[in-house]
Amino acid sequence: MSQEYSVSLEKIIEFHKLETVYLPKDAKDILITTSEINRPGIVLTGYTDYFDPLRIQILGWTELGFLFNISDDEREKALGYWLGLKPAAAVITRGLDIPEYLTSACKHYEVPLLKTSEETSPFLASLIAYLNSELAPRITRHGVLVEVYGEGVLITGESGAGKSEAAIELIKRGHRLIADDAVEIRKISDKELKGSSPSNIRHFIELRGIGIIDARRLFGMGAVKPSEKVDMVIQLESWDSTKVYDRLGFDNEYANILGVKVPAMTVPITPGRNLAVIVETAAMNNRQKKMDYNAAKDLMVSLGMDDVTPVDKEVEIWKS
Repeated sequence: MSQEYSVSLEKIIEFHKLETVYLPKDAKDILITTSEINRPGIVLTGYTDYFDPLRIQILGWTELGFLFNISDDEREKALGYWLGLKPAAAVITRGLDIPEYLTSACKHYEVPLLKTSEETSPFLASLIAYLNSELAPRITRHGVLVEVYGEGVLITGESGAGKSEAAIELIKRGHRLIADDAVEIRKISDKELKGSSPSNIRHFIELRGIGIIDARRLFGMGAVKPSEKVDMVIQLESWDSTKVYDRLGFDNEYANILGVKVPAMTVPITPGRNLAVIVETAAMNNRQKKMDYNAAKDLMVSLGMDDVTPVDKEVEIWKS
């Protein structure tokens, strides 16, 4: 059974700079467990089927205008239909004045009432994106995550493979560190993963023989970034003379992370190989493939082998 995550209303208020009009209890004790958002609309008319009280409710001009233009008795019934279902919280957008009858009703039904100066649609988009990130399924795995030419590159491999050393070289070449040793990966959508570092080890790198360094203090703020998409995976492994390594890159290798297919490749390690340059080249090549250009395919076409079809191959990047 998948784990359910939650975010406190206090964090939502702080992040979106919401004005608190009424809270039935401390905001840190009010937990939001779904990224779905609702505008009451038809619920105010009495149709309450399929209403999800776990969702934050958003009210703009339309909802307040409807409540303003009905009689007092109808308004009391409408608010009873809606607030009687105990929604998680209500947010008034556009900085609109909140009528006293709405504040009183929220207090009566003990529903948190908040306010923002943002327009309704931009606020909806911002709140949904925030909740998708905070409530996303996640795993923490051993590896290094760096941003290289705008690509989020997850470097994996056994301890001592050279992941942290490659990260240091990449930082010195102008790229940015997101996480070293432990990478927290969140599934933002069915097609997107976002990686970050646990807060207690953020910006720190372990280098054998030197110890722990703080990349932010040593190389400056431009050397680090709090989070980044996971666009590709590079797995480092010791050179195995009995293994046949991919020399063309024609087939599509991918890693399955939280059900999302991420382009992947295995890079054998031998003395003298410049891992930073390899990672940079891999990142640029991955961007080209996103733009529908595959150098291996182009070569095969020029050799008259354009009838060959690429094969998808799943690779294991962490041992069970």
